[in-house]
Amino acid sequence: MPISIPGGVDLKIAESGIEVKGPKGVLTLANHPAIAVSVDNNTVSVNPVDDSRIARQQHGLRRTLLANAVTGVTSGFEKTLEVIGVGYKVNVQGNTVVLNVGFSHPVNFALPAGIQAKAEGSKLTISGCDKQAVGEVAAQIRRVRPPEPYKGKGIKYTDETIRRKAGKSGGKK
Repeated sequence: MPISIPGGVDLKIAESGIEVKGPKGVLTLANHPAIAVSVDNNTVSVNPVDDSRIARQQHGLRRTLLANAVTGVTSGFEKTLEVIGVGYKVNVQGNTVVLNVGFSHPVNFALPAGIQAKAEGSKLTISGCDKQAVGEVAAQIRRVRPPEPYKGKGIKYTDETIRRKAGKSGGKK
């Protein structure tokens, strides 16, 4: 399937890699020798060079990575986390996310370059043009205090459901 290039996106194919520039940023993808990338008008085609196993494997991967790069530099990606618990808070101070999640100290999480965060109440939105980086930062923040199965306290994705467990049964001794 060819990838359509929207207006405002500049795509350069070089020996070292593919550079995608857009209004949200610049992304660079590595080339693979088993894959041929060609630009025709406003579409990009990704085709395997031969019918080897590696070429077939890389074909789908490189096409998806290139499509994600084009989407990222035009509209970007975002993940939303929710902080649940009594007294649990989240703040964004410059390039640092400050989490108060039941520890004796606040946890400061420094955001890498190209990633932005926005806190609204108990929700934290991570955004950026690189899909992999946005997902990795969201996963690292979630790892600070994963949701626990009894009361559901912790940091979770907004679309995540937590499997709850029953508490003590209070049976006889």
